[in-house]
Amino acid sequence: MPAPPPDPKLLNRVLLAAAIGLVLLLVWNVAFGQALPAGRTIDPREAVATSQGAIGRTIGDHRLTASDGRAIRMSDFRGKPLVVSFIYTGCFQVCPTTTKFLAEAVAEARRAVGDDGFRIITIGFNLPFDAPVAMGEFARKQGIADAHWTFATPSPESLDALARDMGFQWVPTAAGFDHLTQATILDGDGRVFRQVYGDSFELPMFVAPLRELVLGDPAPRNDVAGWIERVRILCTVYDARAGRYRLNYALFIELFTGSTIVIATLWYLISASRRRRRPTDGETRPA
Repeated sequence: MPAPPPDPKLLNRVLLAAAIGLVLLLVWNVAFGQALPAGRTIDPREAVATSQGAIGRTIGDHRLTASDGRAIRMSDFRGKPLVVSFIYTGCFQVCPTTTKFLAEAVAEARRAVGDDGFRIITIGFNLPFDAPVAMGEFARKQGIADAHWTFATPSPESLDALARDMGFQWVPTAAGFDHLTQATILDGDGRVFRQVYGDSFELPMFVAPLRELVLGDPAPRNDVAGWIERVRILCTVYDARAGRYRLNYALFIELFTGSTIVIATLWYLISASRRRRRPTDGETRPA
């Protein structure tokens, strides 16, 4: 028996749902420029090579302002190892996640080398939005109240040189910031000793270098090649006018559109299959 023709009403619903989803996506892309991630990006291998190239470099005496308003310099941290991280205060996902994981790693390292064995500084790279007050608020939101952890804003004239000394790179793009997530470990003389990559990492990668610097325990060298695919982070969507990240709603619209089409198609196929099994006029159901 030939299959019954498709239900025109159901087919129209499928096409209408797909059309609405596509129109929403088009409107969003036109209004907010999210059609395609355009602009420059960081090549992960080159970025890691640049980062690794900073190892052994002595950091300049760059000027910063702590979140409590104090004027500080990088030389103020000499004498003990220093962990340096870069964040952007408007980032709602990657930077908070990275910072919270770093706090876990710091706690683990302190169990190994003592509470006063090293210092940490987190630096905001998106000026002027990462002002000292914003850095303090970021620390508060992450639940970090640590006497040995400083949140700071570099002076405008120091930012590029400071990032270059650390081997840290970031590129503003049409779709966000392309940048490395790295924690840089300096020795007590202000030299770059080790780079640790990713928004999460194996804790020994972080703890072992600090044990070597504080306790003299030799740390194994890490395999950088395995990290390359993990260090490139495209931080959601950057709103240059507001100076902060925001949700990439285009992604949700795309997911909604795709899900709607898939669900509607499955609905149509199931309905058509049921009609195919339904007896037509003049036929009787088997006893």
